[in-house]
Amino acid sequence: MSEPIRILIVEDRPTDAELAQREIRKALASCLFQQVETPEDYLAALESFRPDIIISDYTMPHFDGMTALKLALERVPLTPLIIWTGSLNEDIAVECMKAGAVNYVIKEHMRRLAPAVIHALEEKQLRVERRHAEDALRESEERFRSLYENAAIGIYRTTPDGHILMANPAAVRMLGYNSFDELAQHNLQRDRFEPTYSRDEFRDRLEREGVITGLESSWVRRDGSVIFVRESARAIRDEKGQVVYYDGTFEDITERKQAEEEIRRRTEQLATLHAIDTAIISNFDLRLTLNILLEHALTQLKADAAAVLLLNPSTQLLEYSASRGFRTKGIEESRLRVGEGSAGRAAFERRPVIVRNLTEAGVHYARAQLLAEEAFIFYCAVPLIAKDKIKGVIEVFLCTPFDPTSQWLDFFNAIATQAAIAIDSTQLFEDLQSLNAKLVTAYDETLEGWSRAMDFRDKETEGHTQRVTQVTLQLARLLDVGGTDLSYMRWGALLHDIGKIGIPDSILLKPDNPTDEEWAIMKKHPEVAYEMLSPISFLRPALDIPYCHHEKWDGTGYPRGLKGEEIPLAARIFAIADVWDALLSDRPYRKGWSQERMCQYVQDQAGKHFDPQVVDAFLKLIGVGDNRSG
Repeated sequence: MSEPIRILIVEDRPTDAELAQREIRKALASCLFQQVETPEDYLAALESFRPDIIISDYTMPHFDGMTALKLALERVPLTPLIIWTGSLNEDIAVECMKAGAVNYVIKEHMRRLAPAVIHALEEKQLRVERRHAEDALRESEERFRSLYENAAIGIYRTTPDGHILMANPAAVRMLGYNSFDELAQHNLQRDRFEPTYSRDEFRDRLEREGVITGLESSWVRRDGSVIFVRESARAIRDEKGQVVYYDGTFEDITERKQAEEEIRRRTEQLATLHAIDTAIISNFDLRLTLNILLEHALTQLKADAAAVLLLNPSTQLLEYSASRGFRTKGIEESRLRVGEGSAGRAAFERRPVIVRNLTEAGVHYARAQLLAEEAFIFYCAVPLIAKDKIKGVIEVFLCTPFDPTSQWLDFFNAIATQAAIAIDSTQLFEDLQSLNAKLVTAYDETLEGWSRAMDFRDKETEGHTQRVTQVTLQLARLLDVGGTDLSYMRWGALLHDIGKIGIPDSILLKPDNPTDEEWAIMKKHPEVAYEMLSPISFLRPALDIPYCHHEKWDGTGYPRGLKGEEIPLAARIFAIADVWDALLSDRPYRKGWSQERMCQYVQDQAGKHFDPQVVDAFLKLIGVGDNRSG
């Protein structure tokens, strides 16, 4: 149920008040009335009664309608007030309406009062709605102003020709100005706030597309420093379609850009270190590795030249090893004592040494004469340390003033560490190669000693081992055997009869043919060789010849009866060399054969005793070729 309408009647005559109430109730059934006639009662009623409509007599002994209207406008501005009076005066009516009354009614025309009240109620509703709209607009404006004033992003408005019409505090602050008035003295078009993006191009694109979003560029601040921003803008047009101004926003993305740049820089540095690692792992050519390392150092450290000086352990001098970027060859004459000059100090003190102005370095620029034509200004040397030993110094030179950051020095130290590892690895490899060469020589000498011992035991076959070894290697090369296989084949040939150590002298040195029992013992020497050599790991790859050189292509050999390609290639090659030397040599029980007879025998045994392809290669080796008989 709706509330009754509260009507306050300001009237000094009770009969007039009653007439007014009666007339109003004809149109509005649900009403509450209160009558007052003094200012004090009137003000009290405004507060306690809270009227929806006020009807005030224009003239009263202690009060008047214009005063009531003024007080109503001050205290309850939304409550409409109707002036009613007993006399008709158009000037007074106009005055009341101008002052804010909603209507003016003559008491003689009482029936007009109810329509005037209804109209006043409608006016009140309009006032309430208008007030709500105004409050909402005000609140919206206040929110917008608060947002505008306190926004973290910059907000601006300019004319198409670049005149700054508006900029919020964030925009003023981000561009480094103290106030909007100071900023407004500049022009976005003329003063080129953006060094990386043309405002003319920006304007043309904005007028063409209407909206630009997410444009990233750099802006120059008042002090000349640069910030990176992400900008969006809209072209505002009038009713004729002409652009009247631009509204835009921008946010400072400098930290993000710097973070991206830092990530990019670190990624490049990691890629550089990986490339250096790859160079170290993939080859043991120190000069090539150092040249790759110096190329990367110049790129990542933004240096003009770089060099590596290696410590000569014999002379304790830092000597030139590699360089990049020098215009003259003076750097190649570098020879410094540890502790001499900046490079020597870096090695002696085991820490980076920086010289920011070489022209003022004095005695610390020990190579001033050598590098006089280079015009270097900045210099930094970092010691190369591996396993707590000084390996040398890496140094970079710049032709312009430079103040290195901690990140720059950290990366230089990382490159120096890689260089030290490369140097140490190469030196270890060279030492290992030298040791291996000595070890291989020792192996060869040992094996040759064993083979000579076998020859000394059997005077009749003296020199046989050296001869068959030589022919075996020649024949192997002809058959494209190389590398370590050739080395193991040599050792196998030298040790081919090592198993005869287990054969008694009474059988081995017997001047006539052995008996069947003696021959069975003699045929065990390949197995004796296997038992002797297989426990020796470095000789296992050489076992093919001592163990299998008496096997035959047709499978009739010993000790295992291998056939065809089941026989190792080394044994197939050696078998021909062994028979060749045996047939040509004198024995206690027969004279040596002629070359022609021996060749004929080898040809006859192709496919039986010998591998046919090896036979062909052997005949070419001794100069017979394809000229075979029968």
